[in-house]
Amino acid sequence: MTASVTEYDETLATAPVWTDADRRAADVARALAADAVEAAGHGHPGTAISLAPAAHLLFQRLLRHDPSDPEWAGRDRFVLSCGHAVLTLYVQLHLTGYALGLDDLKALRREGSLTPAHPERGHTPGVEVTTGPLGQGLANAVGMAAAARRERGLFDPDAPDGTSPFDHTIWVFASDGDLQEGVSHEAASLAGHQRLGNLVVLWDDNRISIEDDTSVALSEDVPARFRAYGWDVRQVDWTVTGTYTEDLEALYRALSEARRETGRPSLVALRTVIGWPAPTKRNSGAIHGAALGPAETAGLKEALGLDPERSFQVPDDVLLHTRTALERGRRVRADWERRYADWRAAHPERAAEYDRIGARTLPEGWAEHLPTFPAGGSMATRKASGKVLDALAGVLPELWGGSADLAGSNLTTMAGEPSFLPEEHATAAFPGHRYGRTLHFGIREHAMGAVLNGIALHGGTRPYGGTFLVFSDYMRPAVRLAAMMRLPVTYVWTHDSIGLGEDGPTHQPVEHLWSLRGIPGLDVVRPADANETVVAWRTILTRADRPAGLALSRQELPVLDRSPGAGLASADGVARGGYVLAEADGAAPEVIVLATGSEVPVALDARALLQAEGIATRVVSMPCLEWFAEQDEEYRESVLPAGVAARVSVEAGTAMGWYALLGGAGEAVSIEEFGAGAPYQRLFEQFGLTPDRVAAAARAALERARRGSRR
Repeated sequence: MTASVTEYDETLATAPVWTDADRRAADVARALAADAVEAAGHGHPGTAISLAPAAHLLFQRLLRHDPSDPEWAGRDRFVLSCGHAVLTLYVQLHLTGYALGLDDLKALRREGSLTPAHPERGHTPGVEVTTGPLGQGLANAVGMAAAARRERGLFDPDAPDGTSPFDHTIWVFASDGDLQEGVSHEAASLAGHQRLGNLVVLWDDNRISIEDDTSVALSEDVPARFRAYGWDVRQVDWTVTGTYTEDLEALYRALSEARRETGRPSLVALRTVIGWPAPTKRNSGAIHGAALGPAETAGLKEALGLDPERSFQVPDDVLLHTRTALERGRRVRADWERRYADWRAAHPERAAEYDRIGARTLPEGWAEHLPTFPAGGSMATRKASGKVLDALAGVLPELWGGSADLAGSNLTTMAGEPSFLPEEHATAAFPGHRYGRTLHFGIREHAMGAVLNGIALHGGTRPYGGTFLVFSDYMRPAVRLAAMMRLPVTYVWTHDSIGLGEDGPTHQPVEHLWSLRGIPGLDVVRPADANETVVAWRTILTRADRPAGLALSRQELPVLDRSPGAGLASADGVARGGYVLAEADGAAPEVIVLATGSEVPVALDARALLQAEGIATRVVSMPCLEWFAEQDEEYRESVLPAGVAARVSVEAGTAMGWYALLGGAGEAVSIEEFGAGAPYQRLFEQFGLTPDRVAAAARAALERARRGSRR
């Protein structure tokens, strides 16, 4: 769903595509890229030099953007997937009038500058996404394209294609390296299946990487691969004549036609020579990731007709020409504003919802729709999570997601909601349409993580995605970037321990909880029962500035009795990360048992044994250490008094970070080896996750505390 070129800016329909002024501006952009890397002493100049004409063409003729307002809602999105070639973007941002000055280009890669080594979202005006790890940006763009379609379906589904204020294009520049990374294969396959016609990828086919010619590692037919995925593929070869000819007219036609292709994503394969026209280092690995050096930089400028003795040259006439992008942006935006105003007037209720979702606020009274679960029964926390999603389906239209082919296990499908897919791919089990809600990622965990990031980056909706906790390993790079970009993505990681039983050690996460807790900015939440799961979801959804992962059980867990007089605290304590679930009877606590998830009932049973022996024992449920760490010192001291040195942690995984809370006398009941295949009840006994073992650990910790010794 994209508009035609004339609908973007009618003044460009008859304007020459490439003039002498455009060529000169592109040459200045090449020299700026070389100068910036030379000044820094390191960087990646080659691609930024050879792609400068393509970048100029995009920013001046095709991209719908307003440099005076990088967050304008009606803009196209541009993703530089080859983030190492960051100057491709920085130079265009400067030349077209974003808030990025020439001094910022001179400060490339320097501490505190607006021009870090790779694009960083939220740091540099005009940067849509943090890129650098190859393949991630392209996969993010797939998520952006999906989000744009879902947003249109929510707010303007009946408008003819190309007429809605929600129609725009996601543009990507990708490198050979991007298309080699596995995540790009997963994401490209999904994009083709979803027929995301609002996605256009320019592949810089220069066949050079750090190890020089890519033929040492790559021989596949990339265009054929993308055609097999169901993409529209166009090829432009600037080397085909035997002499290097930058045919910008041909590239403009290919990109324009790709934008008009609304039924499929498009790949424009552009055959270039990296570093052109540097005299000796072009078309070699030597120009990919290192400064050119003074002599080569001077030779480049001479080839471009620029003064080799001057650095960071931007002639006034060039800047006057490139800054016409500001006026073009104003015209395009004014046209969009008229259509947007018409839409708001015609759909005031949708407009109000759009405003709320755009501000990432929740509707009044939304939490009243959350379920509560009666005590006395049992329920897997994955099932409780599914009940939460069902309850919120009609309340939070922005919330959508799915699973990496594990919907029946992750319980991520909202009851009665259609699937998000082209009508021809709907099935009896999953009916749906292109504006549906349930996402099917297929067995593509890495792409799922990156696509979720793209959905969150685009704005307008809020995504979640599910798989088994053990397979979080496959998506870890995307999770790390979500945390870095502070994106409100929710991961539904089920089958969270040896409690999954007979599937065996390949599927039983042991090291994963602490591995994930090691990612700064990621909240890892492992609720103990159904009602803790509800509060966990409630808390996650009130936080719009960070990702969270729910670690949920496969096996059923008792729904704890928190009624007055039962001795257990309300599950509302989950919102503070850790809370006193059961207080020591009759005295100040001598021992504190900390537990998460399915081990909380084990801790409560151990408490009963210890209390029977006269050992005053407190049980702390600690579903989220990150939330607990945010609490003030007074609250943390009230839960874990410094004067109680006898502490035991209980978790079905490695102990690792628990020792920070246990102190010198404390003891961890954990699993320090891989699991095994057996019924989960047998495995808990085999690995010592029993009340007796926890009670023994408490006695040992108490004895050490009394002696003043350390374990």
